Amino acid sequence: METVVSETSAALQTVDAVVIGAGFAGLYQLYRLREQGLTVRVFDTASGVGGTWYWNRYPGARTDSPSHVYQYWFSDELLAEWDWKERFPAQPETERYLNHMADKFDLRRDITLNTRVSRAVWNAQDARWIVETESGDGRRETVSTQYLITCTGPVSAPMLSPYPGHEAFKGEIVHTARWPKGGVDLKGKRVGVVGTGATGIQVIQTIAAEVAELTVFQRTPNYAIPISNPKYDDADRNALRARYPEIRQTVWSTFVGFDVDADPRAYADVTPEERRATLDRLWADGSLAFWLSGFREAFFDRAVNDELSDYVRDKIRVRIKDPAIAAQLVPSDHGFGTRRVPLENGYFEVYNRPNVRLVDIRAAPIERVTERGLQTAAGEYELDVLIFATGFDASTGTLTRIDIRGRDGLSLKEHWARDLRTAMGLQVHGFPNLFMTSAPFAPGAAFCNAPTCLQQQVDWISDCIRHLREERQARTIEASADLETRWMAHHDEIANMTLISKTRSWYTGANVEGKSSRVLGYLGVGTYRQACEDVKAKGYEGFEIA
Repeated sequence: METVVSETSAALQTVDAVVIGAGFAGLYQLYRLREQGLTVRVFDTASGVGGTWYWNRYPGARTDSPSHVYQYWFSDELLAEWDWKERFPAQPETERYLNHMADKFDLRRDITLNTRVSRAVWNAQDARWIVETESGDGRRETVSTQYLITCTGPVSAPMLSPYPGHEAFKGEIVHTARWPKGGVDLKGKRVGVVGTGATGIQVIQTIAAEVAELTVFQRTPNYAIPISNPKYDDADRNALRARYPEIRQTVWSTFVGFDVDADPRAYADVTPEERRATLDRLWADGSLAFWLSGFREAFFDRAVNDELSDYVRDKIRVRIKDPAIAAQLVPSDHGFGTRRVPLENGYFEVYNRPNVRLVDIRAAPIERVTERGLQTAAGEYELDVLIFATGFDASTGTLTRIDIRGRDGLSLKEHWARDLRTAMGLQVHGFPNLFMTSAPFAPGAAFCNAPTCLQQQVDWISDCIRHLREERQARTIEASADLETRWMAHHDEIANMTLISKTRSWYTGANVEGKSSRVLGYLGVGTYRQACEDVKAKGYEGFEIA
């Protein structure tokens, strides 16, 4: 029997679309739906727009995509008027940019902040979603919508402290993804940082000089590329703007949605001297180009990856004075690029400072938080401030934390716990009119410059909704079980050829206990975009429209 939700005595607002999230994707989705004359409500738990760039205001937070690709492409006027200050913008600049976009296109009147979507239930009788929200002050609202679109971001559900006892700690505990707007006073304090992924690295290198003592709790050492981040003047910006038409086209077709792509040469055809020269050139660029525009074989061939890994290990090792510390910081259990590769600015030199100590929590795991600090198997570390840079429940976490129920009351959380699957990362069979961005098995943030993929997915969703309303006069669209099965087989075939699939990381859900173990992101932005365009050109073949 289909689930039917009865209306309460309170007035039930009816809109065409509800969008969850007011970050990069959510703001653009609102803009595109408004173009069609649709009524839209956007809900976000934050007190301001910006998504990731609202929440992640920890010390040192900045993009690792260059500003000339980390932006919207839909408005020539917006491109012309926004002046990026540097190659890799820091959090405040990116947040200002997103606020500017919201103001320029008058988006705020349809955005409700400080409000969490707690539940969404498919009403088969009316072919609509009934969406329940809770505001920060306890108010509740129920909205009926034809389309439900999740723009919650791929890395927006933080993994909070997994250790017992944190309520006993007499100092201050903060997660990097929930950093207070007013900041945290670290000057002269004994500070512990748990986690040395991309976020942990940015925090550690930024605060080391201001704290009295810094204790870094590391489970997995990380490769990282030294950043080159020049400030921009008008001449720099004008030169980039002259290239915008070319860049706008290039990002849609490359492997990861940047304006650079992998080296077209076969590794075996290049002499050792040419290989070294290529690596030196890419390393000197100070960007993710070293990871993303090198030799393709590094993603698939263990021997090639070993050579690349050794190159990076040598680069790291020479920057650390103490050989024993170097041995702890140089990765040995995974190859370069098989886990998330951050950019860094003096990170490895931090460990040459007398006020910094490195604790190997793989050798001596953290047992609990105490009144005075952290207890590991090797002893207690006294701290005034404890910072968790422990990452996210990527791709799925923001969706499974909402009670989403499709046909016959099917719970998305329970469904994904049994078998994590999507159709092109855009829909899930059993959930009509539910569209997703940054969902599993689309490129997402794992293997894509996020704005590139988010804009592509929003455009596809918007075009699909227009098609349903204007050409088909249809009420519903749902991915067929067959399409979902074929997409998962295609995704897994590509993913399982890579070394990424053989490495434990958040890319494969390994950081979340009990999570499905498979590569969460689709590899190949250009290929993915073409697959989506092919489906659209064939009248949304594989989707059931009624």
